[in-house]
Amino acid sequence: MIIQRSLCLNQYADDSQIYISTTVDEATLAVQRFTACVTAISDWMSASRLKLNPTKTEVLWLGSSYQLSQISITDIPLQSTTIRVAESARDLGVVIDSKLSLSAHVAGLCRSDFYHLRQLRPVLRSLTHEVPRTLVQAFISSRLDYCNSLLYGLPQVQSVQNAAARLLTGTRRGDHISPVFRQLHWLPVQRRVDFKLACFVYSSLSGQTLPYLADDIHLVSENARRRLRSSTDRSYAVPRTHNTFGDRSFAAAGPCLWNSLPVNLSDEDISYNILRHELKTCWF
Repeated sequence: MIIQRSLCLNQYADDSQIYISTTVDEATLAVQRFTACVTAISDWMSASRLKLNPTKTEVLWLGSSYQLSQISITDIPLQSTTIRVAESARDLGVVIDSKLSLSAHVAGLCRSDFYHLRQLRPVLRSLTHEVPRTLVQAFISSRLDYCNSLLYGLPQVQSVQNAAARLLTGTRRGDHISPVFRQLHWLPVQRRVDFKLACFVYSSLSGQTLPYLADDIHLVSENARRRLRSSTDRSYAVPRTHNTFGDRSFAAAGPCLWNSLPVNLSDEDISYNILRHELKTCWF
C-alpha cells in the first residue's frame, strides 16, 4: 500500500490513522514524509475519480512535555490548505491528548456520566427494583468499561461509580462504599481496569489477539537477560521503562499484572470463563 511504504497505518471501518515515530531533531523530515504520503494518496484517488478532503484531517504531536516544548511546528501545509496541529483528537470515542494523559477523556467521561445520573435520579422511585440497575448498567457502567484498559496507571473515575452505587442503594455519602459494591457485585474501577488488562494478556498468550499485542509478551526464560531468583518458570518479562509512558504500555503493564496473579490464575492453560470468574472472586 502507498501508506505502508513510508508510514504506519491503523484502520477501523472508515477511520484511518497514519503515524510515524521521530526524534525532535527530525520532526521537519517527518512532516515532509507525511505530506508526501498524503499527496500520493490524493493522486491515487484522483486516478480513481475520487477526491480527498484534507480539511477533515487532524494532526497531533504525541510526547512528553519537554519533547513537545521543543517542537515549533504548529501548522502543516497539506495540498491546498493548512492543517493546524491540535492539542487533542477523538479516536474511536476516546479523546487522545498530546501528552497522553487522557485528562480530557476522563473529564468528558465524568461530565457525561454525572449528567445521566442527574437525569435518572428523579425517576428511580417510579421504577421497579431491577429497572434502575439496568439503566445504570446501560448509561454508566458501559461507559466506565469502554476502552478502560487505557486508564491503567492513571487517576480513575471512581467518584462516578460511587455516585451510581449510592443512587441505586440509597446509601448515604458518609457510609463506606465497599460493602455496597459487594452487594451490587461490582468491581471498583481500578479492578475493572486490571480485569480488562488481564483478559488482554490471556488472549495474547492463547493466540486470540492481534500480533502487535501478542509479540509483547515473553517468558523470562526466553530472554537473554539474567533471571531473577523470584521468577518462576511461568514468569513473563517486564521490560525496563524510563517514564510513565513506558510504565503504562501493554508490554510493561501486562506482564507485570499477570505475574502478580495467583499461580492457579496465571496458568495459560486455564479456560477463559474460569479466569474471568476467579478474577472477580479473588478481587471481591
